[in-house]
Amino acid sequence: MTIPFRAITLGLLALGFSALVLSRAQAGSGHYFAPVSNPVVQEECGSCHMPFAPSMLPASSWKRLMGDLKNHFGDDASVDATLAKEIGDYLAANAADTGGKPYSGKLMRGVSATAAPLRITELPKWVSAHRKVPGWEWQHKDVRTKANCAACHASTELGYYDE
Repeated sequence: MTIPFRAITLGLLALGFSALVLSRAQAGSGHYFAPVSNPVVQEECGSCHMPFAPSMLPASSWKRLMGDLKNHFGDDASVDATLAKEIGDYLAANAADTGGKPYSGKLMRGVSATAAPLRITELPKWVSAHRKVPGWEWQHKDVRTKANCAACHASTELGYYDE
C-alpha cells in the first residue's frame, strides 16, 4: 500500500506548522508581550511610533507618560481629554504590574513600580539583553533609535521579541 503524494505533503505541512507554533511558544516564553489590541491606542500611538505593549512598563510609568503628553520625549503628543483617558486607562489596565502578565515579570525585575523609568530602553533587563549591540548599530539608517524594536525583532507586531 502506498501513501498518496498529497497526503504526505499535507502531513509534512501540518508537522512543520506544529513545529513552528511549538518553537514560538517555547522561544517566546521570556520574550512575548501581548501587542496593543485597542484600536484607539494603535491609531494614536502608532501614528508616530510603534505602539509599545503596555505590559512592558508598570502602570505608574504609563500614568506619568500620559500625564505630560505636551512633552512626550521632545514632541507634543497631546490628544483630547476623552482620548487621553481611553488610552491611559487601557495602558494602565494592561501594564506589567496589573497581574495576569506572565512575561512581564522578567522585564520588571529590579524595577520599582513607583520609580519605574518612562522608557522601556531604560529597564535593567532591556539594558542587559541589548548590552552586546554595538553603538554603531543603533545609528544604522534602518534602526536610528533604540525604540525601533521592529528593526531587529521581526515579529513585534505579533508580540514576539526574540532574536
